[in-house]
Amino acid sequence: MSPVLPTPIGPGLSEATIALCLALLLLAPLAIAGIALINTGLGRSRSAAQALLGSLTVVAVAAIAFSLLGASLTGNLPGTPGGAGHILHMAAKPWNWIGAGPFLLSGLGVAPLESQLALIFEFLAVAMAALIPWGSGADRLRLTAGAAITAVLAAIVFPLIAHWIWAGGWLAQLGVNFSLGVGFLDPGGAASVHVLGGLSALAIAWIAGSRRGKFPKEGFSTAMPGHNAVYVLFGCLLALVGWLGFNLAGAILWLHAPLAALPVTAINTILSASTAVAATFVVTRIRFGKPDASLCANGWLTGLVSSSASAALVSPIAALFIGLIAGIATPLLVEVLELAVSIDDPSGALSVHAVGGLWGIVAAGLFAAQPGQLIAQLVGVATLLGLILPLVYLLFWLLNRAFPFRVDPDGERIGMDLHELGGGAYPEFVIHRDDSYR
Repeated sequence: MSPVLPTPIGPGLSEATIALCLALLLLAPLAIAGIALINTGLGRSRSAAQALLGSLTVVAVAAIAFSLLGASLTGNLPGTPGGAGHILHMAAKPWNWIGAGPFLLSGLGVAPLESQLALIFEFLAVAMAALIPWGSGADRLRLTAGAAITAVLAAIVFPLIAHWIWAGGWLAQLGVNFSLGVGFLDPGGAASVHVLGGLSALAIAWIAGSRRGKFPKEGFSTAMPGHNAVYVLFGCLLALVGWLGFNLAGAILWLHAPLAALPVTAINTILSASTAVAATFVVTRIRFGKPDASLCANGWLTGLVSSSASAALVSPIAALFIGLIAGIATPLLVEVLELAVSIDDPSGALSVHAVGGLWGIVAAGLFAAQPGQLIAQLVGVATLLGLILPLVYLLFWLLNRAFPFRVDPDGERIGMDLHELGGGAYPEFVIHRDDSYR
């Protein structure tokens, strides 16, 4: 199956396709709800209310910050002198680096419908990206810090990547400028949502540090299982519906895929997740004697994340292979990152979103029919790791000086619910202290 060639946003979609795209975008928030539930279930019971309130806060701050500044820097809305972006000319090539859209969403009502739908997609995508590091900082990240982190991501970092990939930026121009396939492809947001979120989660883990008692001695790790497996597994089911919305809407908006290509995209999304969870089930069954519910959930999510870049571009057989690799790698990576690298990542964001997204990006190039497409995808990977990760870490390090990320030790001991909200999520139940706090 050859990838559908991407075309610029503009008039050309039929009314039926526009209506279908809008309906798919209305399903996409279920992926956000699923991630919020998963993050909450994988955290501690004494922080559950703060985790879910934080998810609502993150979504709200992301929408506000993106509307005030981020949408302008993304540059999908037309209507400003100078075009959709600021272009630098180097080596006789145009390099479109940053958007030049209208501020405060001015002119939204008269913009082409495709541009308005693209903006809805980006609003949902930036909210999803911001939820990922919030889950990684569970049980120790302040609400104010989560809001500040989200504002930086939504106003500055996400718009950069979204412009480079979805609004005719320099990554999308790799095909025109250097004959590298058709340019960097990421219709479902593997790079701009999941890798960005996963790398942000890594920066959070480095700056905020591990939860108290997680690594009592060098080389050892204390198990801190999530408090509600039902939240986690039900969140996976919600996420599937939302992912179908994201992947299908992304194929329409960023690839202008015909209606005939959408059923294969949906099937590939399901196959990638299904094969991944099956592979993780087998690996954990062999590794621990019984399947592990939280790791299987992570495997399912990794399959979905991998499909974000590849579902609209590959065949069903390739989707099975992509999910298989994702499902095998996930539990092994979780174990390596915790035991060998001592990274405390309660939601598994680094393994699921960062690595899963990178694998999906590379896989989209591996199975592409266009010459040079794999190189274009690898250029995108190098950009994410070599430019975006240092930028995110620097911004977060500076932000931590103004809004300390980590709660004080007493707040962590009694739980984020009592410390920040004054009440627990489960007031009718007695929540026992951890041994590490006795």
